Amino acid sequence: WFARVGENGWQEWPLAGGSSLMVTVLFFGRLKEELGVGQHSLELTAATDVAGLKAQLLAAQPAWQELLLDDRVLVAVDQVMATNDSAVGVQAEVAFFPPVTGG
Repeated sequence: WFARVGENGWQEWPLAGGSSLMVTVLFFGRLKEELGVGQHSLELTAATDVAGLKAQLLAAQPAWQELLLDDRVLVAVDQVMATNDSAVGVQAEVAFFPPVTGG
């Protein structure tokens, strides 16, 4: 299934041919260093949002919980800042990075 938020809320329809969603997950800065990985591919069988993507990542990698569930961690979907309820679409690129401090 693929879903998108429309004016009537979530609208879902099957993915063509029963295919799956391949999502590229990127980690930057301190997250990359502490998780020990800069890029991770994740296959989803249904459309989801950022919160659902985090849940699937944590199901596969429980040790990542402390870092990924930190409210200060920023996320972008296809290079656009996102929130936990932002949709994750087909072949999306989801990036997690720590907040940037300036001076």
